[in-house]
Amino acid sequence: MPPPATLPVPDAAEPSETDAGLPEPKPGEPDDAPGEPVGPSGGPDGPLELPEPVRQRVVALAAEALPHLAADHVPPTLRRVAGFTPGRRARLAATPLAVALDTDDTFRERVAVQVRRSSPELARLLVAGSGLPVADPVEVAALAYLLRPDDWAERVRTSGERVERSVAVRDEKAVRAERERAQRRLDEARDELRRVQDRGREQVAAVKAENTELRHRLAESRQRLTEARREADAATDRAGELAAQVAGAAAAAEAGTRRLRARLAELEEQVAELRRGVRDGRDTTSTRTRLLVETLEGAAQGLRRELALPAVDVLPADTVEAPAPGVASAVDTTGRMLSGDDPVLLDQLLGLPRVHLVVDGYNVTKTGYPSLALDEQRARLVRGLAPVVARTGAEVTVVFDGADLRHPPPVAGPRGVRVRFSRPGVTADELIVQLVAVEPQGRPLVVVSADRAIAAAVVRSGARAVPSVTLLALLARG
Repeated sequence: MPPPATLPVPDAAEPSETDAGLPEPKPGEPDDAPGEPVGPSGGPDGPLELPEPVRQRVVALAAEALPHLAADHVPPTLRRVAGFTPGRRARLAATPLAVALDTDDTFRERVAVQVRRSSPELARLLVAGSGLPVADPVEVAALAYLLRPDDWAERVRTSGERVERSVAVRDEKAVRAERERAQRRLDEARDELRRVQDRGREQVAAVKAENTELRHRLAESRQRLTEARREADAATDRAGELAAQVAGAAAAAEAGTRRLRARLAELEEQVAELRRGVRDGRDTTSTRTRLLVETLEGAAQGLRRELALPAVDVLPADTVEAPAPGVASAVDTTGRMLSGDDPVLLDQLLGLPRVHLVVDGYNVTKTGYPSLALDEQRARLVRGLAPVVARTGAEVTVVFDGADLRHPPPVAGPRGVRVRFSRPGVTADELIVQLVAVEPQGRPLVVVSADRAIAAAVVRSGARAVPSVTLLALLARG
């Protein structure tokens, strides 16, 4: 009988996960892996060594067959991995499977039964001793090892040699391909080295040319620097001469300036004395003139108050009955005499030089257009006064009541129209009286208001009171 085959066991220096995870057999428990082989004894050639691909395939076939065996037919060392997937069993239990197949012929035969079921045709040909010209030598060697036909050792040895030759050819091809790849890389590296050397030579030539150019430029720059230094030294000498000349001129100019300043101080003193004399004389004359004018104004005001003279409405020539050609009769002339509420009279008053028109704002707007809102009333009145200012040139001030307002509303008055709100707690009537009081005696003042108290107060201060309807009629005329 041929010698038994021995499955190579992985190197002990590299323990697998199975070696670390599987328990050791307990004392007294039957051991299916005794020191002596259970299968046939070795022949004269000694144990048969399986090539590595054949060994891996044998372990894989045993791992696939392991779940199909009864639990009591599985060696204790393999029972814990029987529930794993075939790939995981082949990876984690490679060593226990190899040992069990090599030492336990019963376990191997049970695995062979399962393998015969999975590959019946190949197993039948192996047992019958038929040739397998197209079969995979690894598969043939693995099945021969498990099924153990009469020539199984020869088949394992022959298939192993074919596998080794195939591996050697494959390795030789791989080595040759790797050598060719290395040769191509070497050729490419040599070509790249030549290109780099060519570029390096070109760069060195360019650097040398640039270095030569830079040396020429450096020599030119040094020459220009030397010339510039000589020019700078000459300029420094010239600057010293000019500085000396400037210092002399500055000393002379300083002396002349001191003399001019002294003369200017004398002239300023003389001018100041002349101005003081002129100012003293002018002040005396102005004082006398102002005193005379104020005396005349006071006398005229006193006479007016004492005589209670009314305003001149009709001139003496207006009473002549003989009408001029194209003029109305004396009766019509008498009918056209200006009254206090005639807008023509107000227009004539506004034509006086430097006249100041003060308008009681809300008194006029509530008389003329009370149905409008207050902001619309203010805007309409202010807009209406703009043509009057443009035509007459009078100074116009419109006063609105702001006694109950913390923040007066903004009113954009046209040019020449001044808009004033009274302060909180101060009425518009009081502000109008203050405006009249600050004006000088003798300036024409016209106050528009229907309030009799305001009219009486401003008349006492020398102003002319006009009713609100008069201003409304003048604004209606345009």
